[in-house]
Amino acid sequence: MLAIAGGVVLTGEPDCGVQCQVLAAVPRPETAPPSPSPTEPAKLAVTPAGGAEDVKPDERVSVTANSGTLVDVVMVNDAGKKIPGVLTPDATSWKPTTELGYGRTYTMTITSRGPGGMPARQTSSFTTIDPSYQTQVYLNTVGYAPIHDGGTYGVGMVIVAHFDESIEDKATAENHLRVTTEPKTNGSWYWVDDQTAHWRPEKYYAPGTKVRVEADIYGDKLGSGLYGAEDEKVSFTIGDAHVSVADDKTKQVSVYDNGKLVRTMPTSMGMGGTQRFGERTLSFWTPPGVYTVMGKANPVVMDSSTFGLPVNSRLGYRETISWATQISVDGIYLHELESTVWAQGNTDTSHGCLNLNHDNAQWFFNFSQPGDVVEVRNTGGPALRLEQNGDWTLPWAEWRKGSALK
Repeated sequence: MLAIAGGVVLTGEPDCGVQCQVLAAVPRPETAPPSPSPTEPAKLAVTPAGGAEDVKPDERVSVTANSGTLVDVVMVNDAGKKIPGVLTPDATSWKPTTELGYGRTYTMTITSRGPGGMPARQTSSFTTIDPSYQTQVYLNTVGYAPIHDGGTYGVGMVIVAHFDESIEDKATAENHLRVTTEPKTNGSWYWVDDQTAHWRPEKYYAPGTKVRVEADIYGDKLGSGLYGAEDEKVSFTIGDAHVSVADDKTKQVSVYDNGKLVRTMPTSMGMGGTQRFGERTLSFWTPPGVYTVMGKANPVVMDSSTFGLPVNSRLGYRETISWATQISVDGIYLHELESTVWAQGNTDTSHGCLNLNHDNAQWFFNFSQPGDVVEVRNTGGPALRLEQNGDWTLPWAEWRKGSALK
């Protein structure tokens, strides 16, 4: 805008040249932040909150300074035992470094300094849940042996999670049973009863697969008043692909190592038929189906009375047998029996086991590892049942139905 005063033209901007530029370049003084109050205490966040009850012993426990710093945190239980913990390098956070127990009262004595150095001390206590019952979980093979950490197992390895109490909330329990594999393998749990879940992949593992099993149940409610007693974990590796096919048409056992046929062994399998003893009907077939190696013994005492057949009956027996590799819960083995060498390869004479000669039985015993696959084909009688070690006999769709997670 222009203005005229006494014949002089005025503009809205003064003509001050360099002086104005210098004045404009002079910085304005900044306002200094206020000094922290010497009486201001640290602002602390304590988890769980003071006075909390029924805290799960695996819940997060921590002390955090949102302003100021922590000097020390001393945590003790109701028995006076000190709980170890760790303070971060910047002295703003603390947490315990060990699991807490059930039914305990924990007290934290917290020493801190405010932003201006004001010292303070406070205490905070909480109580963990006191369950009516606890259950332990065991990670086993189908042969009831604990899975060996760092061990090697076959491509048909089935993981067994067995609880020592009946599990009411199977879905929660299954959510805390985790199996991770490298490379990734699609698998699922199947509850065979109220205390036991089995895990297997959809297809046989690839050799070399790394498997880690974690039962993260501590502090978790698994039913009315029932909580997990302790976490368990184990890792193992899948070895070479050992798959054996016992075919009753040929009376031969063909053994494959990573897809290559490495041995053919004549055998004599179950003679067939049934016989009734008291309230039980005994079958002398070798059930067809997919088994896995459960374990082995040299020697093993085989006694027919253990499955209801009296030793002194016509078909009864009690013998010490060498080089015995077990494949079923009810006592089917591949084992040495020299007295049936004449029948091996042509005639079925056994009560259900697969008889082999000495050399073949010893070789198979040394070759086998738990989890190896043994397929029995073309025999008569009823098919292999799940409870006999028939996990792999169930089709995948049916197996998935055994999971508690829908």
